[in-house]
Amino acid sequence: MKINFLSIFDRVVALVFGAMMLVITLGMVIGVFSLFVDIRDMLFARELTEGYLKIISGVLTLFIMIELLRSIVEYFSARRLRMTFIVDAALVFVLREIMIKLFEHKILPEELYAMSALILVLTVLRMGSMLMYQRESALGLRISVAPPAKDKPSAD
Repeated sequence: MKINFLSIFDRVVALVFGAMMLVITLGMVIGVFSLFVDIRDMLFARELTEGYLKIISGVLTLFIMIELLRSIVEYFSARRLRMTFIVDAALVFVLREIMIKLFEHKILPEELYAMSALILVLTVLRMGSMLMYQRESALGLRISVAPPAKDKPSAD
């Protein structure tokens, strides 16, 4: 009996990524519900600034989760992770942190410079990954690790 380790690996990866997709989707549903609760609480609160901060933070967190979910969905369709979705999630995360700290007036100039440099690096990385993806697509160099399709027996 011959063991096909590649097939076992593919099944385990599909199971793990499927579980991740389920958890992120569930987190998004809970996040949207939480946003509605935050809006309701903000309507009855005297301090609107804190409510705005919670809503902005919640919306940006949902954007991060959406980008991560897009990355997982892309893995299932192309059998590889696209760097652009992961970098997009990182960019949204850094922008989220900057926006929250600016809104709270709790950001130091050194932090702002460091996060700006990180945004620059992530942007260059994203542009480079987009160019590589376009070049691979134009040249037909898309590498697929999916197992070859099995021939179906003919009905002769």
